[in-house]
Order: sequence, then structure tokens, then C-alpha cells
Amino acid sequence: MKTLIFKWNQASLVKRILVGIIAGIVLALAVPNATGITIFGSLFVSALKAVAPILVLLIVMSAISRHKKGHETNMNRILVLYGLSTFLAGLIAVVASFIFPVSLSLVTGVTDLTPPDGIIEVLKTLLFKVVDNPINALMNANYIGILTWAIFLGIALRNAKDHTKDLLANFSDAVSQIVKWVISLAPLGIMGLVFDSITANGLSSLLDYGKLLLVLIGCMLFMAFVINPLIVYLNIRRNPYPLVLYCLKESGITAFFTRSSAANIPINMRLCEEMKLDKDTYSVSIPLGATINMAGAAVTISVLTLAAVHTVGIQVDFGMAFMLSLLSAVAAAGASGVAGGSLLLIPLACSLFGIPNDVAIQVVGVGFIIGVLQDSFETALNSSSDLLFTATAEFAKERKESKEFVINT
Repeated sequence: MKTLIFKWNQASLVKRILVGIIAGIVLALAVPNATGITIFGSLFVSALKAVAPILVLLIVMSAISRHKKGHETNMNRILVLYGLSTFLAGLIAVVASFIFPVSLSLVTGVTDLTPPDGIIEVLKTLLFKVVDNPINALMNANYIGILTWAIFLGIALRNAKDHTKDLLANFSDAVSQIVKWVISLAPLGIMGLVFDSITANGLSSLLDYGKLLLVLIGCMLFMAFVINPLIVYLNIRRNPYPLVLYCLKESGITAFFTRSSAANIPINMRLCEEMKLDKDTYSVSIPLGATINMAGAAVTISVLTLAAVHTVGIQVDFGMAFMLSLLSAVAAAGASGVAGGSLLLIPLACSLFGIPNDVAIQVVGVGFIIGVLQDSFETALNSSSDLLFTATAEFAKERKESKEFVINT
């Protein structure tokens, strides 16, 4: 038994997760009534969500308090990459929706949703998240508020005594160790999530929306395997696919099943640490990316909005389509990093075309029906891109410094 446990712990996390996926499928088919298995998935996601806010607060505070003057971070480049990717995702989705138009069989009975009234409300919500009470921010996993407090507290602690900084670093390391313990349980958690997904949702409910799913997932895969690699290549000037595939494998798989960018923050931070990236950068870029880097959400908003447009028979010109790309990119940044966070922004985009709110809410209902796949692919793209662009910015900086050194010598 000890030998078996040792070999299991020595195997890579991805291999162990694949075992968990297979186990979940087998159990769902063999004993679909064993609903107690789902608790493993719920506990795993809850544990990740519980540890992520305090991890972000402590690791950002510690990194900034120890930040040395003159040490540059890559945040400006990362923010540009986040924004560019999100906008291009919305644009790709608009183009795909015109090439492969989809009409919907709208559902009824979806009335308990409260989408935002307009883009001003989305932006105002983001601003109020910045000035949120720190305790409230931690309790509600408001990462914009957590980051704001962590940054200001870190700056204020720069002049603190060394033993104070050491104590903060020790707490940060302790929470990071807890994260590693939680992540080690990923195979068991993924098994429960897969079991729950198959037994609770099945695939029969998705058949009526096959074409819509093809457009949605096709756009996300195009972003992941074509657009993102192109962006990475333009920055690092070498084959981007080893890095792209690594991020999709190590970060995308867990994000696919947890369906929460927020829950995947600890996993992305661990991967950044393993890649030996700059802690001053990734301690901010990863939690920030879980909030604003939403290429998958931009795809969802654009595709479902234009599906509503085609369903009600509205004619859309290029200018309006381009406006939708911009709107979906901005609105996606306001999507929460939780499962289904992008769907409530669809009525906002539908209002751009004068689509009644009751129709838009029905489109949101369709989104929830296909959410078992749509939200999984969306989160996998979003979260793996956080890791991808953080690494890309650092590798681009190293390439520039190396080039300058060669020129100077």
C-alpha cells in the first residue's frame, strides 16, 4: 500500500486528474444513484474558493511589501494582452455568428434573474468593488476589492520592520502550503464533479442546441489554438505551442471541471511558482485576470446575443456588429469569476439591438441549459489565458533584455 501511495504521489497532477475523470465517468454509468459521490466535487470547489481570497490578500501584500525599487513588473504588457485577447474573442464570435447564423427555440419560466440595466451600471459596480469593505470583500470573494486592499497595505508595509515582513511572508507561505494540500485532492474532486455533471445534466438536453454549442465551442477553440498562440508568438518570437499546450493542460483541465476562474486562482499561482515567474507580477496578474481577462465570456455574450438577433429577425450592419464586439469585451470584464457569470450580461448586449428584456432573459435560460459545456469551455479558456499571458509577458521581457545585451556587446 505504501508503494502504491508513493507511486500515486509521484505521478503528475494531470495524470492523476485523468484517473479521476475516468473514475467519475465509470461511476456515473455504473452507479448513477450513488449521489453521495458528488460531495467530493462540492468540497473540492468550496475548499479552493475558501482559500483563494486569503491567499491573494497575503501573497500580494507580502510581494509588494518586499518589492525593491527599480524592479520592474510586466503588468502593463499583461493588461494589454488581457484586453486584446478579450476584444478579439468578441470579434471572432461576431464573425462566426454571421458565417454560421443560429436561431433559438426560446425557453419559458426564467423570471428570477436580475441583469444589469446598462454598461454604466457594470462599470459602477466595478468601481464600488474597488472601495469595498475588506472583510466583505474576503467573504464575497470580491477580487478587485481584495487586490486593492492588498496593494495599498503592501505599499504601506514597505517601511515596516523586517520581522513584520518576515511574519507576513511566513503566513503567505503557510497559506500556499494549504493550497498545495487542497490541490493534491484534485483527482477526488474532479471525480465528484464529473459524476455530478453526467448524472444531473446528461447530454440529451444539449441535442436541441447542437449548432449553437458548435459555434460557441468552435470560437473558444479557435481563440485557444489560433489567436492566443499568434498573440504569444508576436511577443516572444518563437514557437508558442509548447507554452500554450502546457497552460491548457495544467490550468485548463481543472478550470474546465470547476467552472470557476476564482477557484482556479490557487492552481494558476502554483503553476507560476513552478515556472519560476516573477512573484511580484503573477501575485497580481493571476487574481486580476480571473476578474477581467474574459475572452470566453466575450464569446458567450456575442454568440448568444446574435442568436437572439437572428431569432427575432433583426438586420444588423457591420457598425452595430463592431459595437457588439466592444461592448462584449467591456461587459465581459464585469463578469464575475464564478460559474455562469457571463450569462447575466447577455440582456445588456441584447439591449444594444432593442431586443425586449423578456426575450433576452429567455436567451439566458438557453445559456443555462447548455452551461454544462459552454461554461466549462469558457472557464478553461479564461483561466488558462491568465497563466499564458502572465508567462508570455515575462518571456517577452527576457527576450528583449537578451536582445539588448547582444546589441550592446
